[in-house]
Amino acid sequence: MDSNLRNLKDFFTLYNKVTELCSADAWISHPARPGGQEDLCVDRCVTKFARFNQNMMKVYVDVQTTINAKRMEEMEENARKAEQQQREQEKERLKEAAATAVLTPVQPPVAGNLSM
Repeated sequence: MDSNLRNLKDFFTLYNKVTELCSADAWISHPARPGGQEDLCVDRCVTKFARFNQNMMKVYVDVQTTINAKRMEEMEENARKAEQQQREQEKERLKEAAATAVLTPVQPPVAGNLSM
């Protein structure tokens, strides 16, 4: 399912649930009162829900930001450790290569007749 369509579906599902919840609450609280008491009750209920949802999203964003920062630090630390380990392995490889290298003596030039 397309993400935009899914978001729209989620929005309408949430809207319907909030409307049902607040309308049922208003009907129970004010069953037969004319004069817009039900509308006022529904408005208050929806406002409370919207404020709660907004506060929850603020907390979520703060917590998620902290979690993301911690993950980034962990990833950077792991990258540093991997780089250090790679350098150490390269040093060990070079030491092993130097220890097993065979040195061959260089022949000095033969002194010959240099007359002209």
